[in-house]
Amino acid sequence: MKLLIISDVHGNKDALDAVLSVPHDEVICLGDLVDYGPDPSECIELIKNKNIATIKGNHDNAVASKVDCGCGYKYKHLSIATREYTWGQLSPDPMNFIRGLPLYIEKRFGDKKIHFAHGSPRSMYEYINPDTPEEDVLEMIDGLDTDLIVIGHSHIPFLRHVNNVTIINPGSVGQPRDGDVRASCAVFDTQTYSVQMIRCEYDLDPVCQRIVENMPHADELVDILKRGY
Repeated sequence: MKLLIISDVHGNKDALDAVLSVPHDEVICLGDLVDYGPDPSECIELIKNKNIATIKGNHDNAVASKVDCGCGYKYKHLSIATREYTWGQLSPDPMNFIRGLPLYIEKRFGDKKIHFAHGSPRSMYEYINPDTPEEDVLEMIDGLDTDLIVIGHSHIPFLRHVNNVTIINPGSVGQPRDGDVRASCAVFDTQTYSVQMIRCEYDLDPVCQRIVENMPHADELVDILKRGY
């Protein structure tokens, strides 16, 4: 089975459409459907209508529960500013949808156990990056009985191994931050246990136009999309 793994959509419906065109049998979304992008309601509706298993991200939590997003200083002002816009876009139904999302998902494929979370297994706010010291990662995953951990949050795709655990990050669908503007996702083959990182082209111009027409800090948001960080 081909498991498509997506994360950090951030209100970018065009990018979401692009990654969902990747051949797959099942999809899991690691959260952050909202903030930064112009189409939060449309993204939630698509995820809901396709019955895609989805985890609650820190931005979903901030929008639904009106609490701090806990994100990094560099982008926090954008999160705060665009949240007002996001609240204006969401009716009670999509708000209730993101409010009710689980904090993690666990699955087993063959003899492999997989733990899916947004940030780290112990917190939606923690970052596991490609260069996070191994001792810090070990603290974050301490006591977790699993073979693979799949996380998002950093917007940077990577595959790394810590002790006997494989960690997969599919990168960001809607706001990549690794210098590549294409939408990012991953496909996990549940038979071979192999992982393929995939980048999908899509037209940035319509997304940027909607941002300019509707959102605060439009120039900065557009620059991030066009730089890929």
